[in-house]
Amino acid sequence: MNNLEVPGRLHSWDVSTGVDGPGTRFVAFLSGCPLRCLYCQNPDTWRMRDGTATTAGAVLDTARGFAAFARTTGGGMTVSGGEPLLQPAFTRALFAGAKELGLHTALDTSGALGARAGEDLLDLTDLVLLDIKSWDPAHYRRLTGGEVRPTLDFARRLAARGTPVWVRYVLVPGVTDDPGDVDGVAGFAAGLGNVERVDVLPFHRLGAAKYDRLGIPFPLRDTAPPDRDLVDRVRDRFRDAGLVAY
Repeated sequence: MNNLEVPGRLHSWDVSTGVDGPGTRFVAFLSGCPLRCLYCQNPDTWRMRDGTATTAGAVLDTARGFAAFARTTGGGMTVSGGEPLLQPAFTRALFAGAKELGLHTALDTSGALGARAGEDLLDLTDLVLLDIKSWDPAHYRRLTGGEVRPTLDFARRLAARGTPVWVRYVLVPGVTDDPGDVDGVAGFAAGLGNVERVDVLPFHRLGAAKYDRLGIPFPLRDTAPPDRDLVDRVRDRFRDAGLVAY
């Protein structure tokens, strides 16, 4: 099977600037995710079977229309989710096609399934947007339903390869704002040597309507977004560790 024929399940696609990697990006959102994060804004991506059956070639045909502009802006293709490493062969095929289009590639992942990323996939990956959701194992489990160790192992593997990483940290008041937890993530990230920046992402409730449509309770419906002072304080803790933080 050639790369263009590799099947996958696609939730949606979009074109974005400044949030999914450098420049203007064609972003493919794949279906399926093993985690159930309390603050997830896209519960409609959880189940792979809810996505649209497609092929890498069909997605790349769509991306081709934006490729010239993406190259001009220093952008490229980002594969996100859901969790793209639930579909590693499909993700690899998309990146192989993106490279043929001359596009920079970025993998947006929790790292929970990092062991599924083969060396052939990582060889095609220019940047990893890595969500480190918590440092404390027990807290990570309560927050996501998963284990933090696979994410940390994947981060160390990326560091050993020298793959550039942007760490993402979702800031939820009363949930992920504990200074010890933040400092744990910051110290770990600073010690890797390949983390180019940290994006502190303020929690929001824009996905609440999706939960309503799906008939799923939104656990953080009554949680307010962080105020500017809290966001600045958390960014400063990452900066104090020697990291560039936004």
